[in-house]
Amino acid sequence: MTEPPIDDRRLEQLVDLIVQLAAGNLGARLEASPARDSVDAVITGINLLADELDTIYRTLEERVAERTAELDQAKRDLERLALYDALTGLANRTLLGDRMRLAIVWAERGARPPSALLLDLDEFKTINDGLGHGTGDLILVEVARRLTHVVRDTDTVARLGGDEFAILLPDVSEDEALRIAERALAELSKPYVVGDRTVWSGASIGVCFGLRGQSADLLLRDADTAMYAAKASGKGTVEVFRPEMHHTARARLQIASELGAAIDDNQLRLDYQPIIDLQAGEIVGVEALVRWQHPTRGRLMPADFIAVAEDSGHIIELGHWVLDTVIERLGRSPRVASDPRFKAYVNLLPVEVRWSGLVDLIADRLHKHKVPAGRLVLEISETGLMTGDVGGLESLIALRQLGVGTAIDDFGTGYSSISYLRRLPVDMVKVDQSLIADITTDEAQVRFVGAILHLIEAAGLDAVVEGIESVDQMDRLVALGCRYGQGYHLGRPAAWKNAILPARSPRTARP
Repeated sequence: MTEPPIDDRRLEQLVDLIVQLAAGNLGARLEASPARDSVDAVITGINLLADELDTIYRTLEERVAERTAELDQAKRDLERLALYDALTGLANRTLLGDRMRLAIVWAERGARPPSALLLDLDEFKTINDGLGHGTGDLILVEVARRLTHVVRDTDTVARLGGDEFAILLPDVSEDEALRIAERALAELSKPYVVGDRTVWSGASIGVCFGLRGQSADLLLRDADTAMYAAKASGKGTVEVFRPEMHHTARARLQIASELGAAIDDNQLRLDYQPIIDLQAGEIVGVEALVRWQHPTRGRLMPADFIAVAEDSGHIIELGHWVLDTVIERLGRSPRVASDPRFKAYVNLLPVEVRWSGLVDLIADRLHKHKVPAGRLVLEISETGLMTGDVGGLESLIALRQLGVGTAIDDFGTGYSSISYLRRLPVDMVKVDQSLIADITTDEAQVRFVGAILHLIEAAGLDAVVEGIESVDQMDRLVALGCRYGQGYHLGRPAAWKNAILPARSPRTARP
């Protein structure tokens, strides 16, 4: 191979190529000459090396781009985890607080103060425990969807945790805030279809109209206080915050702290309201109603402390006391020995029915006090049964096998159907007093109540109508064939010895 002349231009071009490659121009190339000598061999080698460097560089660029995209996505995911609820995709408490503070700043610059809604689902714990957390999660997702459809584009719907939600309404009038609250209440009162099950939950909603200068924490706190007032008023309602509600909230905390001692210190009492055979005019049972003889506040009724007992975890202990007291009273009552029809009725909340030791506790107390199982009837609310609580239904089946009676309480306030009643392990239906409120003035209501009584009878169940407060109401029910009744006209709650007085005529009974 002949060496190139010293003035060969290819050497300059080769040096220039190397300089370009070193400067980062990896697309630079130099064509070999027809001579195919050693210089051309070097050119070809450098071109091949440039190709490899270019490939490596492009691969690195792609990897860097991929890693950068992954880092950006990770950053967005972290931000979402920090600001949004993972289950529902709604804003979380942190993001809600940020937006509340921003809405407060807007109000300081001339916008209307924001309002806050705080929502808590009713009976959700029963659904979650009875049907499983998977079903509960599906319902929470549906709740989020419904809430986002009732608000404005400028509003924020947030999940604070569990079954608690909040809605921030910036720059809003009080009337518009209430309209949104009512729409939310209507949407959440609709049934939820999960697989082959239909369940109901509903919600209690607290509303706080913001004031200029009010902090985000106070706005949310006051909405929360109003929400608890809504629950205390019977659930499924909207309550607007009022300053005096703080006193009620503090009283609830005080009651919760004192309730445990009340059980231990024998401050609880039981009254018994008679249940009457309307056709025969005879007392056939009593319903046990708990009272709290508070050392400083006097006599407290169930509405004053049962919800607090449930929220604070004292309800199981309280329920044990009631069951033990009622069964012990049955065991030493001559009335039980002389009247085979006589029964005592005890109310149970869904959380009590779900308690795994309920059946064994009742069996033990019945045996201890020598009381036939059929003399005890347990009342469970219609709403509690209609959630499809699997654990609760298993307990009711076991109790029925034991011989204990079971009844649906407050029938007519929920969503149950007669066809569903036939599948429940119950013996009796207690018809809510709201269904007979107009029975003396509304003929359509008379026919409606009559149809309900006939359907209950057709399902093989007994009916007890609650809330009979006048002789006219009683006459209407007797004419409809109603057998059993309960209410102030027939007898107010009283001590055991007064509640089980000998047979008397309901027509002459007085409150």
